[in-house]
Amino acid sequence: MSGPSSGSTLQLLNPKAESLRRDAALRVNIAAAQGLQQVLETNLGPQGTLKMLVDGSGNIKLTKDGKVLLSEMQIQNPTAVMIARAAAAQDEITGDGTTTVVLLVGELLKQAERFITEGVHPRIITDGFEIARKNTLKYLDEFKQNPELDRELLLQVARSSLSTKVNKDVTEVLTPIVTDAVLNVKSEESLDLHMVEIMQMQHESAKNTELVKGLVLDHGGRHPDMPKLVNNAYVLILNVSLEYEKTEVNSSFFYSSAEQRDKLIQSERKFVDEKLKKIVDLKNEVCGLDSDKGFVIINQKGIDPMSLDVLAKHNILALRRAKRRNMERLQLVTGGEAQNSVDDLTPEILGYSGKVYEQTIGEEKFTFVTENKDPKSVTILIKSATNHALNQTKDAVRDGLRAVANVIKDNAVVPGAGAFFIASSDYLKKNLSNLAEGRNKTGVEAFADALLVVPKTLVRNAGHDALDVVAQCQDDLNDERVVGVDLNDGDSCDPTIEGIWDSFRVLRNAVTSSVGIASNLLLCDELLKAGRSSLKEGGGPPGQ
Repeated sequence: MSGPSSGSTLQLLNPKAESLRRDAALRVNIAAAQGLQQVLETNLGPQGTLKMLVDGSGNIKLTKDGKVLLSEMQIQNPTAVMIARAAAAQDEITGDGTTTVVLLVGELLKQAERFITEGVHPRIITDGFEIARKNTLKYLDEFKQNPELDRELLLQVARSSLSTKVNKDVTEVLTPIVTDAVLNVKSEESLDLHMVEIMQMQHESAKNTELVKGLVLDHGGRHPDMPKLVNNAYVLILNVSLEYEKTEVNSSFFYSSAEQRDKLIQSERKFVDEKLKKIVDLKNEVCGLDSDKGFVIINQKGIDPMSLDVLAKHNILALRRAKRRNMERLQLVTGGEAQNSVDDLTPEILGYSGKVYEQTIGEEKFTFVTENKDPKSVTILIKSATNHALNQTKDAVRDGLRAVANVIKDNAVVPGAGAFFIASSDYLKKNLSNLAEGRNKTGVEAFADALLVVPKTLVRNAGHDALDVVAQCQDDLNDERVVGVDLNDGDSCDPTIEGIWDSFRVLRNAVTSSVGIASNLLLCDELLKAGRSSLKEGGGPPGQ
């Protein structure tokens, strides 16, 4: 065969080979998304199952939190890794909805595959997805509710979130704790969840978790003669070294006699003793001879044994090396001002706490700063007998705090139990002709069918027939009420009456994220192995 004819033959074969490559890449993407969906779908909802994660060293973690699973699972498939990272970002932004994103992505690709096998180009479907996304978010703005955000409603919001993470008994314990913690740190200007300290104590069970309207420090006094309980305590918050410090540069002192050595030690000690004298004088000024008042020092830097001995003789409880993040919280709890020097100590800079006490559990000591006047920082003390239960409860508390905070920030709630997904799917199908034209309708139709994956999964995890229950809910939409799924008996229910609520921003971000991920995967026509050679100095992109 001549050269030109051979080249023409190759040109005829290229389109077919290219088409096969594109089909193979699309199948890989769809299979990866559905594989990840199958792993996580059994976790969704209050009756979802748990997953056991075992790391290389044998540590075990039991969880049903999608973010924890996606962050700690070993995922090899590059498409699944991309979905996992994008879905985990959902939790970073809103605090929930990770599993929902994975389910929606998998179902969007599954529904799109139906039309692609019939010859519809992926670009047509992604354009339809975008139309459906815009109209779904528009419908979400109409679907949300703006009730008065009282404590009872926030309790329902917290319960709806926590029930999907831990069992019912623990949910009932954590619900008021999470709600009251957010309400305590909330101010007219801002809502900073970093002011909620989450402490873990491997002791008792998760049902003994408590909210401390103050601060819990994970250490105690370092002197046996210091008081273990201080009532009506003045709290001095310090960032001052009360110990001998080495110089920042290498230096040394030489002395020729024991007397010179003693003088050197005394001069060094005198510097610290002067600081201690000012602190003791302040204590005597505010407490006097009144035995009903106490004095507590919480220092970010160190206190040497000799200084501790001086403070103990004056009945002062002193804690050293407190965490830096707790210094801001201490000021919000006690009302005191942190001091970087002891030169200008006045009674006005002192904080107040009604009760400061030390508790020893095993070999660990904890100091409680409680009974404060108006604490703007609180501590959630998580208790459990095992390490994996501590971590599971901690993840649930963090998500519950974010759920309550989201509702306060949005000043809106959305009926839960899959109600929004059923209603928005029905809205898209009924208005299909008005929303899209021509072949773009296929993308909108695929999107509407994909939205039903959330209520179907909720029902399936509760042990009921998904098709029957969701179909019943769709029939009930003709009534003038919001319909969700009842996981107890499989019948439809009104989630607003049941007190089941979703977060507005979680749903908004979940819909947006899932469409973005699914559209990108549908438009990937090849999987290529990349290297760093083109990025080296002097190198350029392939083909140059």
